[in-house]
This record gives sequence, C-alpha cells and structure tokens, in this order.
Amino acid sequence: MNERPFLHLQPMSKTEEKKSWSDSITPAFIKEWKAIWKADGFKALLKQKGWKVGLAIFMYYLIRDSILYILIPYLIYKGVLG
Repeated sequence: MNERPFLHLQPMSKTEEKKSWSDSITPAFIKEWKAIWKADGFKALLKQKGWKVGLAIFMYYLIRDSILYILIPYLIYKGVLG
C-alpha cells in the first residue's frame, strides 16, 4: 500500500464551518461589530459602540480614497506604475 497520510483529508462535520481567508485576517472587534450590526442593525451598533464606529468608518474611507485618488495617480504620473 502506498498511502500518503499527508494527503488524507478529514471530512468536515456539519457543525464545523468552512472559514474563508478574510475570516482569518479580520480583527476580533470587527467581527463583534459585524455580529451586532447583523443582529440588531446599524442604530444598535452606534448605541452600543458609540463614536468609535463613526471614527473607524471615517478613517477607512479617508485611507481608501487617499490611496485611490491621490497616491495611485501620483505614482502613475511619476512613472512608477506606468
């Protein structure tokens, strides 16, 4: 018998959930916020977590838009990405 034990895969039980790569890199506080949002809605999330949620949303869009609309066009203009 030429069995290769490292290639043997155990079937997943029904209680185990397949995790995606994004689940492994998502911070715990974001998972908590997401659970509150799904269960009770955005207003409940703001009531429970307060201004931190608003600040996190603001910072996310500030960083994303800075990269998208300022940094990438600048790098293309300088010839780094073009």
